[in-house]
Amino acid sequence: MSARAVIQGTDVAVTGMAAVCGPCDVAPYLRIRKMGKFMGKQDGLAVVAAARAVQAAGLTSPLGERCGLYAAVGYIPFEASDIHRLIDASLDGEDFSMQRFAANAFGAINPLLTFRVLPNMPAFHVSLNLEVQGPYAVSYPGIGQFYTVLEEAIAAIASGIIDVALVGAVADQRNFLVEHHFSRITPAVEPERLTDAAAFIVIERRAEAVARGATPRAHLVDFQLDYSPAEPFAGRAPSECLARDGVCVKGFRELGPASLGAVLAETGRGRLTHRAQTRDGFTVSSTWEVT
Repeated sequence: MSARAVIQGTDVAVTGMAAVCGPCDVAPYLRIRKMGKFMGKQDGLAVVAAARAVQAAGLTSPLGERCGLYAAVGYIPFEASDIHRLIDASLDGEDFSMQRFAANAFGAINPLLTFRVLPNMPAFHVSLNLEVQGPYAVSYPGIGQFYTVLEEAIAAIASGIIDVALVGAVADQRNFLVEHHFSRITPAVEPERLTDAAAFIVIERRAEAVARGATPRAHLVDFQLDYSPAEPFAGRAPSECLARDGVCVKGFRELGPASLGAVLAETGRGRLTHRAQTRDGFTVSSTWEVT
């Protein structure tokens, strides 16, 4: 099944945006500080980036039912030491035993790891700490999937279901399991080039943003998404280009699904164009006027 979405001349305004790379302190942004023990690296990245974007938009928590959350959430982060403990606790001689796995494996690792490695938990923690109570859409990491959640957010705003959308992406990429994955794909990605990153933007209708006293920081000029099912390992070569006023931006691909949001957050006045073809069947493009 193929899909196509084209949006020209939108009235979508970006009123807040923020990006975070690498280690960050999430404590100041937690409603309930003890929830921090349930959070993994990408949960913290997502909460900090989302909270800063909301602050930049001049909004405060609770965001309530008129705000939706749309996110391309992270990979499954797992370190080699934890994987080895799981395997060792699950072996019967040299064979894997489901009985031993069920009885022993989870006791061999920190039980809180169960929460920290769930890829959809960043959306939960953002929703909890910013009190987002509107509709949501969560997708797996990838720049094509970032476009799908952005499309959902635009549609929800256009239909009047919500007034504000928090749109973002996050990925914990510097861990054994994700680095191993990227080392196996073609062309291989050097693990040391990957970056842990999160980026969020706040979008709303321009007229309503101005009416509440917000200053639009960027405008979505056009948006295109095409999807045709593709086998990720069948040889479709991925490509991606970001340009600021016609000059290519370097070093953004290492940010994974957060790349477009991060560059938007760091771009001064000018026009930002983005286009990508992904190995999983997406061809996407967008143009943004940053004010």
